[in-house]
Amino acid sequence: MNKIGWIIFSVVVVLVLGGLVAWTRIANPPIDLTGVENNSVVAASDQNGNIADHTKGSESNKILLIEYGDYQCPSCGDAYPNVNTLMEEYGDDVTLVFRNFPLTAIHPNARAAAAVAEAAGLQGKFWEMHDKLYVSQNDWSGLDASKRTTVFNSYAQDLGLDMDKFNADVAGKEAGQKINFDMALGKSVDVAATPTFFLNGKKLDDATSSAIVQGDLTAIKAQLDELIKK
Repeated sequence: MNKIGWIIFSVVVVLVLGGLVAWTRIANPPIDLTGVENNSVVAASDQNGNIADHTKGSESNKILLIEYGDYQCPSCGDAYPNVNTLMEEYGDDVTLVFRNFPLTAIHPNARAAAAVAEAAGLQGKFWEMHDKLYVSQNDWSGLDASKRTTVFNSYAQDLGLDMDKFNADVAGKEAGQKINFDMALGKSVDVAATPTFFLNGKKLDDATSSAIVQGDLTAIKAQLDELIKK
């Protein structure tokens, strides 16, 4: 290829890449976080697909524990029963919020699982599906897309969901927007791994988070006890 040919080729490549970038921005517009307070229970709005934060425990929100989690993440799976134990003891004083943060580069089934939980939530069964996904994590985390879908559908049937609505919602705009919104919130406060916890707006240190994963709740309980006293 002569010099002119290389120049033409280079121009074409630049135009194609530029077009792809532009298309990506149109297909996946930036998430609008205007007016969103990260350290609060976020209400349903167009920004999050009209799906509010999923909460458990106290409704006062005086003490807010936010978890950014990935359903395929082994550490999140290990943390899951320990977070439940914590909420059984502190649920009258603590509001737990779960937000999606699927690490798709290393967990290829994570986003699909998040969509399944959000779709179940649209029928009032978010926490039931959330629990099922973590309890059964080893059963679906290594499956291909087809087998994964079969397993997820069986969970939805077990929960008595309307299957037509469930399947439509799994692939629907609302669930996708909610997941993208949660991830944008997480990235805005430098979440990069899962599980990541925030207690009243302050990111838990690595030692406390690791202890929750391992089942040692001493450090987090001490912090909660101190906040309850205030």
